[in-house]
Amino acid sequence: MLNASERAVIDARVAAIEAATGVEVVTAVIGKADAYPELPWTAFAAGASLAALATVVADALRPEWAATDATLLVAVTILGAGGACALAAVFVPAFARMFLRGARRDLEVRQYARSLFLERGLFRTRGRIGILLLVSLFERRVELVADTGFDGRIGAAEWERIVARMTPRLVAGDRGAALLEGLAGLEDTLVHAGFQAGEGDGNELPDPPVEASGE
Repeated sequence: MLNASERAVIDARVAAIEAATGVEVVTAVIGKADAYPELPWTAFAAGASLAALATVVADALRPEWAATDATLLVAVTILGAGGACALAAVFVPAFARMFLRGARRDLEVRQYARSLFLERGLFRTRGRIGILLLVSLFERRVELVADTGFDGRIGAAEWERIVARMTPRLVAGDRGAALLEGLAGLEDTLVHAGFQAGEGDGNELPDPPVEASGE
């Protein structure tokens, strides 16, 4: 998902931020936060419904086309359109995203990020100053999870500004640039909040980006 050059640059950038601010930063790139098994069925229903509507409109405009022997053709058309949409939802991410509700998307990415935060033990840092910066490619969403050591020093609005800096790069398909933009914003925020070398207890977490298919 990231090439060798991108991984090396991100690794070095994380190490520099940790050395300057004393916090622990982990970056992650995942393919998908959930399997979303309902999307092909939703796409099938939409395709079949549109094909049925088109058939009704065609019959209304050209009634001479309607005939008993056309029933099979109509059925095949409707089912074929539904099947084509279902396949597109499986193999074309941009098409599948059209059927993914925003609330479900945000919830799945948030849950995945929090689960990864716990799985990687980011809560075990001295001073509770671990940060996870995650991008999910299918959903084109960024999630930032910060431990409790930042409470009272950095607020939700400041974390959101970091996410906002990353999102345009991610939507454009440049995951490496999105992470680097996020790291730049993160360093600015940490320095402004007064974090400096010595806050933590050395390099407690690995610096290279975490990469996973997700789901």
